[in-house]
Amino acid sequence: MPSERIKSSTKIRILLADDHPLTRAGIAEFLKREPSLDLIAEAEDGQAAWDAIQQLSPDVALLDIRMPVLDGVAVAQKVKNEGLPTAIIMLTSYDAQQYVIASLRAGARGFVLKTVSPKELTNAINTVSKGGLYLDPEVAASIAEDDFIPEQLSTREREVLLLAAKGLSSKEVARRLFISERTVQTHLASIYDKLGSRNKTEALLLALKYGVVTLEELLDEDE
Repeated sequence: MPSERIKSSTKIRILLADDHPLTRAGIAEFLKREPSLDLIAEAEDGQAAWDAIQQLSPDVALLDIRMPVLDGVAVAQKVKNEGLPTAIIMLTSYDAQQYVIASLRAGARGFVLKTVSPKELTNAINTVSKGGLYLDPEVAASIAEDDFIPEQLSTREREVLLLAAKGLSSKEVARRLFISERTVQTHLASIYDKLGSRNKTEALLLALKYGVVTLEELLDEDE
């Protein structure tokens, strides 16, 4: 069961979920010292985190990705499916691209590594609590060299990339855009070349990093 604390209406109300007691204790100690934040509950597994989100409706939930019972991505997906107002930040040690993409697709509004500075964690919390989206600079920086400036994608290439990132096959993208499957493949090859990427996942993260596409566009279900 989650451990509950007294609420504060003047601060950003936080739920922290992590199955490692020492890690959770360290993060909790920082959150409790931050004047703008109110740590209202802690959870040691995904099910307890989900229960706490339903019961307490925190403004922001900091979730580890790998947790017993339910992982962080599964919890985020439940929040998204239920249309709950809690903003999810993945606070994790894992920066693999599949975790980033899975988290964003599940509705997470932020992705932060546990190596982040207290200032950056506060920034991430403030950003998502106001409806924004936050990607850890270290995650973005690990994808490509900072001095790389990608060639601009055409409007059609951006459309192809966003649809492909949402899980559509080349055939489905072609049908949606009323073009041939071969044309889709040609656009993807051009996208990879312009962004210096090797696959769709890497292309998307590079596009996010350099502002070619936005997280709002990625998360737009009507795209």
